Amino acid sequence: MKPVEYWIEQLELEPHAEGGFFKEVYRSPDFVASDGLPNRYQTKRALSTSIYFLITDQEFSAFHRLQSDEVWHFYDGDALALHLLTNDGNLKTARLGKNIEAGESLQLVMPGLHWFAAEMTKPNSYALVGCTVSPGFEYSDFELAEKNELLKIYPQHTAIIQRLTRSRASSV
Repeated sequence: MKPVEYWIEQLELEPHAEGGFFKEVYRSPDFVASDGLPNRYQTKRALSTSIYFLITDQEFSAFHRLQSDEVWHFYDGDALALHLLTNDGNLKTARLGKNIEAGESLQLVMPGLHWFAAEMTKPNSYALVGCTVSPGFEYSDFELAEKNELLKIYPQHTAIIQRLTRSRASSV
């Protein structure tokens, strides 16, 4: 397994607002007009976008949500846990990794309009993944969770919300 620094340098990754490192690697040149999209989209969108995303055990991807579905693809490193807060109040956790026999998945979908977070669960570990968004990602579609608001909606999940939110919420 290559060291974290190798991937950051070779892929020219930069720090990401939600935690970890990223680089956009694809943005479709084709667009969908806003009138061809659900009402939650105010402007046209690229058909899809894709990034590299790297996270280590020293950080986490804080609870956030997007307007669009996001497909996570595993590339290298160790498995990571993806936590999804469902609209009916449940918490679902899945592992993105290469050990299929242990229940890990090479690809997972985080549905749009749902709060989710990611973290490494093994010490001294990292995961290099890809994230594909369709319709394509726009910063106006990203919302970082406000800890106190999530705690009001999901009081039964206080521990994980406390662990995987930042002190201040913001849009990117």
